Amino acid sequence: MARGKLRIYLGAAPGVGKTYAMLSEAHRRVERGTDIAVAFVEHHGRPRTEVMLHGLEQIQRRELTYRGSVFTEMDVDAALARKPAVALVDELAHTNVPGSRNAKRWQDIEELLEAGIDVISTVNIQHLESLGDVVESITGVRQRETVPDEVVRRADQIELVDMSPQAIRRRMAHGNIYQPDKVDAALSNYFRPGNLTALRELALLWVADRVDEYLQEYRAEHSIRSTWQARERIVVGLTGGPEGRTLIRRAARMAAKGSGSEVLAVYIARSDGLTSASPKELAVQRTLVEDLGGTFHHVIGDDIPSALLEFARGVNATQIVLGSSRRKTWQYVFGPGVGATVARESGPDLDVHIVTHEEVAKGRGLPVTRGARLGRARIIAGWLVGVVGPALLSLLLSGLANGPGLANDVLLFLFLTVVAALLGGQLPALASAAVGSLLLNFYFTPPTHTLTISDPQNIVAIAIFFAVAVSVASVVDLAARRTHQAARLRAESEILSFLAGSVLRGETTLSALLERVRETFGMDTVALLERRSDVDPWTCAGRAGGPDKGRPLLRPEDADVDMPVGDHMALALTGRVLPAEDRRVLAAFAAQAAVVLDRQRLVGEAERARELAEGNRIRTALLAAVSHDLRTPLASIKASVTSLRSDDVAWSPQDEAELLAGIEAGADRLDHLVGNLLDMSRLQTGTVTPLIREIDLDEVVPMALGGVPEGSVTLDIPEELPMVAVDPGLLERSVANLVENAVKYSPDGEAVLVAASALGDRVELRIADRGPGVPDSAKDRIFEPFQRYGDVPRGAGVGLGLAVARGFAEAMGGTLAAEDTPGGGMTMVLTLRAAGGRPPVRPDLPAQVTT
Repeated sequence: MARGKLRIYLGAAPGVGKTYAMLSEAHRRVERGTDIAVAFVEHHGRPRTEVMLHGLEQIQRRELTYRGSVFTEMDVDAALARKPAVALVDELAHTNVPGSRNAKRWQDIEELLEAGIDVISTVNIQHLESLGDVVESITGVRQRETVPDEVVRRADQIELVDMSPQAIRRRMAHGNIYQPDKVDAALSNYFRPGNLTALRELALLWVADRVDEYLQEYRAEHSIRSTWQARERIVVGLTGGPEGRTLIRRAARMAAKGSGSEVLAVYIARSDGLTSASPKELAVQRTLVEDLGGTFHHVIGDDIPSALLEFARGVNATQIVLGSSRRKTWQYVFGPGVGATVARESGPDLDVHIVTHEEVAKGRGLPVTRGARLGRARIIAGWLVGVVGPALLSLLLSGLANGPGLANDVLLFLFLTVVAALLGGQLPALASAAVGSLLLNFYFTPPTHTLTISDPQNIVAIAIFFAVAVSVASVVDLAARRTHQAARLRAESEILSFLAGSVLRGETTLSALLERVRETFGMDTVALLERRSDVDPWTCAGRAGGPDKGRPLLRPEDADVDMPVGDHMALALTGRVLPAEDRRVLAAFAAQAAVVLDRQRLVGEAERARELAEGNRIRTALLAAVSHDLRTPLASIKASVTSLRSDDVAWSPQDEAELLAGIEAGADRLDHLVGNLLDMSRLQTGTVTPLIREIDLDEVVPMALGGVPEGSVTLDIPEELPMVAVDPGLLERSVANLVENAVKYSPDGEAVLVAASALGDRVELRIADRGPGVPDSAKDRIFEPFQRYGDVPRGAGVGLGLAVARGFAEAMGGTLAAEDTPGGGMTMVLTLRAAGGRPPVRPDLPAQVTT
């Protein structure tokens, strides 16, 4: 019996319309005459979904009793007995009630598929097992019901049901997803725009990867080797040299221009294991490409261009990025190079980019000294060619019956001398000239096998040979020295250009600059020392590098290298002694270090000046508050007291009570204003020291509502919330200010909602009003001291309530932000750290989001 086919409607979040799309597909198939039955579909009280069930045959569900309650689950036996052509089974990730045939619903579906029944099902992206941690970090809710990714990947068809976050929130607000009493909580927690956008991106990327798997399988089955440019894939060819970092960054910028592009870095090693690549550099490049979102691949291949093209076509790449060749001009006699070969053989379906780069030997350091510029291998090869080569050539020519003649012999020996000069420099070339002269004299000038020369022309020939050989060696050595000097000057110019650019841009910090000095010169420690006068001790203004290996760097004299900067500052380096030619660049670094230090100090002074200016502004505003806002309640109190003490008026008990109430209200208002002023003063001076302890929100929040009219606030604080780590006094003052502000702006008859919820390791307290709200541009400004939004009269306060609330929240390690209230108004979101004493109990939201 053939296995049935599985079709899955995958959604980014509850309410996008998966069940509706499944039922719509069922009606289309019924119209075509397909035998369809509903094995299990839950409409969750949604009228439109319930209507779609009309006209479809529904298989009777199975009732199970668990802990005194009756639940209904899909009856697998009834579905197998009915055996429709297509069965509709909703909620693939659902966990069955204990006592069911299988623990998970996807296992029930497997039985239907094995029986040859096609199944159409639904699932949300947050229920995939591999994405559980990602979804929890986004939404703060851990999904208890999950399905293995492989179950969904094995589906014959996967159709994404997509909807924008704004559309989902509108559906939620209209009551099309949850019941009206759950709408506000859902919109404020799980169904936030950011959460929905992140879940939508997860769904799109997961489906895109599945589509890519289908494409790879199809290409493999049909032996398709040409590139299908359905998705940009950029392959970066690495050689293990430092230019690889430039290529990787260039490829990442190219990939960033197109959504969904991939970067694949590949290093091709020869099968014999002989390579000049640096393992350390390859490790750095691997880390870089992975940090940029790409992947690193290590491939074995003797023919590098063919292996690179084979890899690129195997991954269906569209572009290849290579670095320009590092070979000398004369080395092209051995072949066109990897870049040219790949570009020629890539064909019309692969674009090849040759990227220029700046190769800097051994990191960013200056070139090594002259004596070691050629390297050990080249010097050994030069000596072998210069000394052993003439001896072997002599044996070869001596064995010939009729030799090429003395003139040609001289040219052959001269060729070996030139090769020795190119490989090993001047000394191997001079040795080759000397050995070659002796061998020419001994073997090829009559009388042979003696050092005597009978023919004067042969003496001239050998003398000219020696002169030419020495001249060639000198020219080659001079060219090498000039090349070395040019490379060194180029490195110095690049460093000086970097310093000049950093001066103009003001980007380099002192620590970064000292680290640059340490890396450039290969030192262990770099420190900038300074002192006030010639008799004061040296102090360290900045430092880079590890410990001082037994000798503390307290004076410039203690360092291996010191570079004075003015009279009372010096740059000290430990690690090795630098040659004199490096001190010119070191002097530029030292001068720049002094400039950067001065700039940092000026920035600090500017920041202190800004703080003083801010303090002056606050003092000015405080004087304005004292002169107006504080005098208003004082004037009211003074007038009421004067009236009561007046002897010429007989006040009735009712009038006296009214005057006393006015005095009490004015005193309360004055106490509130003075309290906010004192709190803001403590925040400005940094004297707020919170005493953090674990406490329940329902012990603090009710105490903060004493200053608002009764019935103006609705509390919704679940008892199962985790405890919070706060200062109870500061939290009470913050909540009191927030609630009083919300009540002030709420319309008459509209109660302020104070609700709390747990999200991961945080607890959120939301104070929502139905007032006029605040535009996004002003949401941060309302938290500044002495700020009042809109046309609020001056008598309403000095504008410190929200500033004090945010200051206290941040002092306790929390945050305070403003959001729009769904349906109008403003919501203050106070986020606090959950205490570790009691684990948070998740809200019953996952049961709702399994639809």
